[in-house]
Amino acid sequence: MTENPRPSGAYTTDQDPTSYSYDGTAYGTTHADAAGGYPPPPPYAPAGRRRAKRPVALLTAVALAAAVIGGGTATLVGQLTDGGARATGSGGAVNGTTVSQSSKGTVAGVAEAVSPTIVEIGASSSAGRSTGSGVVITADGEVVTNNHVISGAQQIQVTLSTGKTYTADVVGTDPDKDLALIKLRGASGLKTATLGDSSQVEVGDQVVAIGSPEGLTGTVTSGIISALDRDVTVAKDDSGQGSRQGQSQGQGQRGGSDPWPFEFGGRQFNGDTGEQTTTYKALQTDASLNPGNSGGALINMDGEIIGINSAMYAPSSSAAGSGSAAGSVGLGFAIPVNTLKADLDTLRAGDAS
Repeated sequence: MTENPRPSGAYTTDQDPTSYSYDGTAYGTTHADAAGGYPPPPPYAPAGRRRAKRPVALLTAVALAAAVIGGGTATLVGQLTDGGARATGSGGAVNGTTVSQSSKGTVAGVAEAVSPTIVEIGASSSAGRSTGSGVVITADGEVVTNNHVISGAQQIQVTLSTGKTYTADVVGTDPDKDLALIKLRGASGLKTATLGDSSQVEVGDQVVAIGSPEGLTGTVTSGIISALDRDVTVAKDDSGQGSRQGQSQGQGQRGGSDPWPFEFGGRQFNGDTGEQTTTYKALQTDASLNPGNSGGALINMDGEIIGINSAMYAPSSSAAGSGSAAGSVGLGFAIPVNTLKADLDTLRAGDAS
């Protein structure tokens, strides 16, 4: 700061004739003082001598510096003020990666910040192997996904964006909400996502989806929120025809070539949902979703998770040939993140399994 806190003319040179005492020692004494040519000093320093502005200016400089630094500072301040406690349950978001200030509001910025927190999930069972996605929410390896991604799985392998692979165990599932929580064995220091507030989402908001469609890890697509509160019905377990969203592989594919079944508007899409289903209010998006995106993230332009991708509409895949899943036509659905936040404690306790 170059601001001078003293009013113009308060004092300009070392010839200031006024003498002040501090602990009995005179400062600023001149020949005129010795001759008694000036009155004694007042009991307080004149206005021109006040130092109050200097700390204020210093605080202003600190505040400006913090504003320039941007998102990282804001995250640090938040962690310090909440005592570093992990937010759980319905009360608050899980803090994690943020978009850099210079890239905020861009798809590239969101992708760079959030992609390290999105994983690929391979779920194996006696019926075969399918692929889905998940979102890392704690540094020690808690991952949120859809229940239908891991339902009936005998072994779960999770691959990070770095290519490192972990074996995972199911912590808790909630088939009624199509949510599941798994935990990576021996994980630590992982980058974590920030769970936002889906109640603030509006039609027309720009969003980014990240997942592993067709096993293509870390695929990024973008679009908008095209509708709210859509009633979407999906299979609750692996009893139906292709109950797991994902890329089913080889002979292990369930129920033919339709691995992503759900119902909307009284109609069934992408296969038979089976006998046990659940219905939830979903966010609708035109961001491209494909088999394998299930359990991945729908993200706002601040880099916050606002939904867990769970279903999509696509034309019947029968015309596309055997073994090929239908592609996205811009009608995707995601579980609102507030539903997940309200369910986290239950999932961690395993009570809904």
